[in-house]
Amino acid sequence: MKPYIRKVNYYETDKMGITHHSNYVRYMEEARLHFLDELGWSFDKLEEEGISSPVISISCNYRKTTTFPDEINIEVFVEKLSAFKTVFGYIFKVNQEVVFTASSSHCFFDKGGNPVMLKKAYPKMYEAFTEYLKTDEN
Repeated sequence: MKPYIRKVNYYETDKMGITHHSNYVRYMEEARLHFLDELGWSFDKLEEEGISSPVISISCNYRKTTTFPDEINIEVFVEKLSAFKTVFGYIFKVNQEVVFTASSSHCFFDKGGNPVMLKKAYPKMYEAFTEYLKTDEN
């Protein structure tokens, strides 16, 4: 899977020249959408299928600051996968050094707002997610 590369823009920094913490959640979403595109399950395709995928929780660990014009290399992977929930993991690096780690939990709903069991309703997407399920072995 190709990592997502995100250059920090000047306007995303605070008065001290450091990337404002709120931008990392946006970067996570951009990287997650890139990951889904790479898997062949773009957000457009999900919406065409009638699937919505709200964020139900986010956990973040800021390790080092980033500044303009750093290029952040963002790795996205599936951290956990269950019948109703997927947890994506994120590792942000600048010059091979980890600057931020995070996870975001998502559930899936159909057009009627009913929970969707991915493995049953969308087995191909579930299989694609399992290929990028990061375990202690990989």
